[in-house]
Amino acid sequence: MCGIVGYAGPKNPVTILIDGLKKLEYRGYDSAGLAIICGEEIKRLRVKGKISQLEEKVKQTELKGSCGIGHTRWATHGLPSEENAHPHQSCDGGIVIVHNGIIENYHRLKQQLLAEGHHFESETDSEVIAHLIEKYYSGQLEEAVRRATKELEGAYAIAVICRREPEKIVVAKLGPPAVVGYGEGENLVASDVNPLLNYTKKVTFLDDREIAVLTPRQVSFMNFSGEPLEKRVEFLSWSPLMIEKRGFKHFMLKEIFEQPQVIRETMEGRLALDKGQVFLEETGLTPEFFRQIKRIMLVACGTSFHAGLLGKYYFETLARVPVEVIYASEYRYHDLIPDKNTLAVFISQSGETADTLASLRQVKKLGVPTLAICNVVKSSIAREADGVYYTHAGPEIGVAATKTFSAQLTALFLLALGTAQIKKEIGEKEQLHLLEAFRKIPWQVEALLGQKETLDALSARFLHAEHFLYLGRWVNYPIALEGALKLKEISYIHAEGYPGGEMKHGPIALIDEKMPTMAICPRDRVYEKMLSNIIEVKARQGFIIALATQGDEEIVDQVDEVIYLPATHQLLSPFLSLIPLQLFAYCLAARRGADVDQPRNLAKSVTVE
Repeated sequence: MCGIVGYAGPKNPVTILIDGLKKLEYRGYDSAGLAIICGEEIKRLRVKGKISQLEEKVKQTELKGSCGIGHTRWATHGLPSEENAHPHQSCDGGIVIVHNGIIENYHRLKQQLLAEGHHFESETDSEVIAHLIEKYYSGQLEEAVRRATKELEGAYAIAVICRREPEKIVVAKLGPPAVVGYGEGENLVASDVNPLLNYTKKVTFLDDREIAVLTPRQVSFMNFSGEPLEKRVEFLSWSPLMIEKRGFKHFMLKEIFEQPQVIRETMEGRLALDKGQVFLEETGLTPEFFRQIKRIMLVACGTSFHAGLLGKYYFETLARVPVEVIYASEYRYHDLIPDKNTLAVFISQSGETADTLASLRQVKKLGVPTLAICNVVKSSIAREADGVYYTHAGPEIGVAATKTFSAQLTALFLLALGTAQIKKEIGEKEQLHLLEAFRKIPWQVEALLGQKETLDALSARFLHAEHFLYLGRWVNYPIALEGALKLKEISYIHAEGYPGGEMKHGPIALIDEKMPTMAICPRDRVYEKMLSNIIEVKARQGFIIALATQGDEEIVDQVDEVIYLPATHQLLSPFLSLIPLQLFAYCLAARRGADVDQPRNLAKSVTVE
């Protein structure tokens, strides 16, 4: 997940940019760089590696100016290298940009720009932005940026400087965050407030499809249509802890609301909608290896295990590869049978989970190929696996996993679809249809987050509940398990998740008017079966909350409450059904006065057996 920072003012921007980049290190990165307008030229410094290496490079270079931008990059398009590091420049070096996000139509734009005579230095999608702005530049940078946004598809926060307008930074946002900070005779921009706090407590958060124009003396705003905007100035009086919460009452709630962007970030650079392709090169495993896979093992603990259960459906449905999902705490004691045509995938948010790490080491001794899915760069599991597929969720402070789960689901879906593509188990039309639906998921999640107040009011009816049953089938069975886990983790209410078809094999004996049931029932291939389970619960006086697809009127008469989900491809419904369950658990726990972020007896990362 990339970070951007910019400064316009009388001070030498180098120190301010370096300090800002350090404040963004938590986002994860593999390269860093900055660009300063020095007189009549723009000087760029970039390194593959750490910000400390960039600092050393700065010491060896004469850099003095009044305006500059900086960037930390997490490689997506193109390997980590100095050439692929930001900032990127136009052909003549007169326009320089930093970018956080993904340009989905970059391939088409690049081909068009090449045909027009532009030349490229990097493998990134970001570089097309610099050339596109150069194409439209005719003396006013903000107008060139605005015209460029009309052609860009995807998600982006960009900061742009121009040699011919040496005091100006232009910022545009669609998706990733961008925050403007107001100083005395100086103004700043960054991906979040942390790099700004040493210089100002006055900030403005850009909304989507907005542009900011910064000079040392003023800041102005417009939308992508060029219409001037009046933006609110926020005054920050928060402690560092509150700043990280961005005004949310708890980290968990903040992290639930970050999921649309987390899904976007984890998609970033890994798919090309214009080609209907998924890219798996960053795993470090060859296409030939993926073609030869005969079996997959998904090994994980806790919430990551639930992600693995959904991953099993994805791999088996799309790639036609049999999958076994195993608790790491059990797997490490199995009598393992080595097979070089098996891929062992180890899923861990922290990359340090003790049982998962021990299982990985055991499998590696047998010569079985391994792949890590984790959120922490250079963690133990990431370092020791043969390949790694990072989730770009950023730091998750709340003990109960929320956004990292969505990121894991995103990674598993892309891995399964990419494997299906390599093995030619999926047609081009079907793959494109899936990717088009997948692209909409972040926006649909944002819509569901708007139901928080409804779910909060609903949760108030269950303050004294002692038990809860969660039912789901097929791809939503793992979500039933995860919903139950979230409720028990943070509210301390006993909750159990079951496949709908297993209800008659025991849980039905517990159902009465005191046992509420959460039933996940979208319109999919098991809809009728789930509806039958709901009717069975209702016949025993059970209180039922149903998650159903928007427009489903049939279910209304069978349940007590309905939470509607946007319609999507049936394989993708778990991304949506998950959100109300997280919010319901959070709201109920908060109303009960529980310590939502630090539930009793739980740790964020289990690093001992």
